[in-house]
Amino acid sequence: MKSYREAGVDIDAGNRTVELLVEAVSSTATPAVLSELGAFGGLFAADELGPGKVLVASTDGVGTKVELAARHQRFKGLGVDDILVQGARPLFFLDYIATASLVPEIVLEIVTGMSEACRAVDCALLGGETAEMPGVYMPGATDVAGTIVGVVDRGALWPQTEQLSAGDLLVGLASDSPHTNGYSLIRLLLEQHEPDAEMLEFLLTPHRCYLGDIEFLQREGIRPKALAHITGGGVIENLPRVLPDELSARVDLGAWQVPRTFRTLVQWAELADDEAFRVWNMGIGMIVVVDRTQQRQIDELGLVTVGHLVTSEDSERVRLDGDWR
Repeated sequence: MKSYREAGVDIDAGNRTVELLVEAVSSTATPAVLSELGAFGGLFAADELGPGKVLVASTDGVGTKVELAARHQRFKGLGVDDILVQGARPLFFLDYIATASLVPEIVLEIVTGMSEACRAVDCALLGGETAEMPGVYMPGATDVAGTIVGVVDRGALWPQTEQLSAGDLLVGLASDSPHTNGYSLIRLLLEQHEPDAEMLEFLLTPHRCYLGDIEFLQREGIRPKALAHITGGGVIENLPRVLPDELSARVDLGAWQVPRTFRTLVQWAELADDEAFRVWNMGIGMIVVVDRTQQRQIDELGLVTVGHLVTSEDSERVRLDGDWR
């Protein structure tokens, strides 16, 4: 063996990857960005954050959705999103891409999708890490994760737990895919069933960002008390994360039309309701908790009330009522 490349790591490919990423990453720069791609660390000016500001940070991964994306060569649009539920506006994002063997064009496709998502919400893609690790990852495998940092006024943090009360409404915002959850089961199901074009498009649709939806609600006078991102664990695990112990949720499964693609996945897997609504978002990607006095405004905006809060009577924090099938 005479070179690092023969051991599976191509430094030249790494350098070429960085060169390809310059345009995509620099297109997200805001006036607060003080560094260029290639620096040892990204620099972001905090001069204007001011007193009472709280930084909110989250790291998340795309998970096994990347294997499905690799199988169909559809990498653009893979991404993650979480800090909105605490009321934060994004400031900057850092990515992590790891693979057995670096293919610069694939990394470019992934980062281009990230940069487009960042520009849409005025967030800087500050940098990241591209790791080539043969022996750790199988040939053709890719792993994608990211860290996002945002800011919010301390008084505007969600959830506003002390304001939550029995009778508050649960307003559902629609998802357009499984986001990045439940893909280990999905991949197993695809080994047993042939997906049609609609199903494949659905499974590879990028994780939706709900920032614009929440800003629209606020402009229309809707005042959220809490937000629950329906991510891993579904509605059953995620709603309790924003509720005080004395409150539970009742979810009306007949309040919205579960998309055909989710129905097909549930049928393929032969899942009971409790398991289906823990594995996937089932068509509701974000739940907004608002006061019951805003019911008429919710109806006028054409939004769907998927349930309400009740006083806790037992250990069951989320009860699924009705029939969606």
